[in-house]
Amino acid sequence: MQRPGRFLLAAALVGGLFLSASAQSPKKKGGAGTKGEITGGLPADAKKLNLGDAAPDFRLLGIDGRTYTLADFPAKTAPVLMVVFLSNHCPYSHAAETRLIPLVREFAGRGLAVVALNPNSPDGVRLDELGYSKYNDSYEEMKLYAQEAGFPFPYLYDGDTQVAAKAYGCLATPHVFLFDRERKLRYVGRVDDSRFEELASVKSHDTRNAVVELLADRPVTVAQTTVMGCSTKWNTKRDDVAKADEKWKAEPVDLLPVDAAGVAALAKNASNRLRLVNVWATWCAPCVAEFPALVSLSRRLSNRDFELVTISLDDPKAKAQAKAFLEKQHAVPSARLKRALAAEGRETANFIYTAASSDALVQALDPAWPGPLPHTVLIAPGGKILWRHNGPVDPEELKNAVLKHLGAFYTPDEKR
Repeated sequence: MQRPGRFLLAAALVGGLFLSASAQSPKKKGGAGTKGEITGGLPADAKKLNLGDAAPDFRLLGIDGRTYTLADFPAKTAPVLMVVFLSNHCPYSHAAETRLIPLVREFAGRGLAVVALNPNSPDGVRLDELGYSKYNDSYEEMKLYAQEAGFPFPYLYDGDTQVAAKAYGCLATPHVFLFDRERKLRYVGRVDDSRFEELASVKSHDTRNAVVELLADRPVTVAQTTVMGCSTKWNTKRDDVAKADEKWKAEPVDLLPVDAAGVAALAKNASNRLRLVNVWATWCAPCVAEFPALVSLSRRLSNRDFELVTISLDDPKAKAQAKAFLEKQHAVPSARLKRALAAEGRETANFIYTAASSDALVQALDPAWPGPLPHTVLIAPGGKILWRHNGPVDPEELKNAVLKHLGAFYTPDEKR
């Protein structure tokens, strides 16, 4: 199946994921700006480090429970220090880490010290910005992500105060700062020039080149590169998160009739999207209990090639009751999905089954379905069932199953 991956400006406007060279110099209009105002990617009280500036000190909690400062990385044992801002949720950071981790291991014991900082406030991250990761950017989930990714360096949390992110001028994740033995800034920018996972996609190994030159006591040839990645999630963005929630809750909900032939067409999945089909009813207590998690997952993946289809087995005469439940749950397709549905001649992703017998429904959707509700199937483009579950789903198991197939990286084949 196709997996999302092409990183276009349209995606950036939706997810807040792109920072180009123009964002590296804060542009302020009318003075210093108001508290919380973000200009050029940085809050008004943040500083942009320039080449030659001293490394700002910090005092931050690591995922190992230790509190770290710059003194924990002395120049005597590590003449080169890398301070790199990473995050749990960012696909750009995920891809860069596949090269950064081997680089760190290669130069371990050869004079390079590395410390990673997570600059993001969980309160500043919209749900639809978490579509490439099982984790958000909280301290507790940093532990899980770092263990899974195999981080060979300390990983520190700066999300509550974001003091370090402001002191360094962290524009995005990833963002690399390299300091010499005097702890003066000698390289700032990206890990390399690729947003993809594949090593062959990298044409310019910028951070690696700078590390090699600094360890050899040579000037860095290319000392500054464009920062591209997921914009820092400043805690002042919490208002934007709240506005996005309100906008989503105000969207109208549609519920249309469907027969067995219509369900069979859905099961064939002629789209390029991963399709999650959930059969439910308002009279089914487990269905009602699990439904919020399904809607949350749908929102989380609203910028991916993913679709939640719901099929109600309520009596068609009780359509108003089923629709009222969907409205209460805010079970609406994203704007991106609505455009895709319209192009395919569909009006909604919510249906109510019209036939008296469910036998034809079982055969049309999943012959392995034993009959009870709820029943959930994950269908790949072309109709292959990748995952099925009868009974209430475990939200984490479902999320992990979907992300296993969607992937954690941008890939070159995405169509937006």
